[in-house]
Amino acid sequence: MRSDYRLVRFVTFLLACQLFVTALTLPATGQAQSLNLASGAKDQPIEIIADNGIEWQQENEILIASGNAKASRGGINVEAEVIRAYYKQKSEGGADLYRLDAVGGVKIHSSTDSIVGETAVYDIEKAILRVDGRKVVFKSGNDTISATEQMEYWERQKMAVARGRAVAAHQGKTVRADILKALMREKKDGKSEVYIVEAFDNVLIISEQDRVRADRGIYKIDSGIATLAGNITITRADSILTGDQAEVNLKTGVSKLLTADPVRSDRRKKKRIRGLIYPQKR
Repeated sequence: MRSDYRLVRFVTFLLACQLFVTALTLPATGQAQSLNLASGAKDQPIEIIADNGIEWQQENEILIASGNAKASRGGINVEAEVIRAYYKQKSEGGADLYRLDAVGGVKIHSSTDSIVGETAVYDIEKAILRVDGRKVVFKSGNDTISATEQMEYWERQKMAVARGRAVAAHQGKTVRADILKALMREKKDGKSEVYIVEAFDNVLIISEQDRVRADRGIYKIDSGIATLAGNITITRADSILTGDQAEVNLKTGVSKLLTADPVRSDRRKKKRIRGLIYPQKR
């Protein structure tokens, strides 16, 4: 009964404001979906409901939903304690929503993907979502990406960018860096998956045998191979190898240290591979 009351109250409010053509409850969907609130289901309205009411600031063209607030469209949901919806009046009547701000216990989710954090800004026009917090977590299928500062989700580019002690995990394999960029694609069943992770600054990859550090790297999930560059250090037990480039196969656990590509690098600046192998302690 409580949820019915909230919906009826909101439908009445929307009709009075004339913000949308219709405010019918969106049908639930069990289909796989990425987080495309801005770029998907454009023919459907964005529905906003809240426990403590919705404040309409006509002069500022803002709707403020408070108390367990929720904005939904096409099976994509934005949930938070407070949601602010910014709109623009159209000359022919009605209005266009161009931005959503969410504060407090933010969760953006579909039937298959989700991002959680403390605050969020959703640029509807650019289809870019930014979520901030001390622990921001993005999940999609077998992939989890977390950060301690910020997560950006670019709908049209199918890309997520994690900033601040970022960690990407895929079936027990982990890549860490200050910044991670994950590229996604849609599978045949409609679900999205991460297929490439680019890592920048203080990169750390831990395989079964080695700990590999670098300045930057690219991890291709299909092959399981991470290609790393810049100040490479491979540590295995008490032995240390250093060089310009490395390949780490996260499927086999084999690490390979390489010199820099002679075509792309200055031979005068190219570093030689260096190794320190310590005797076993008795």
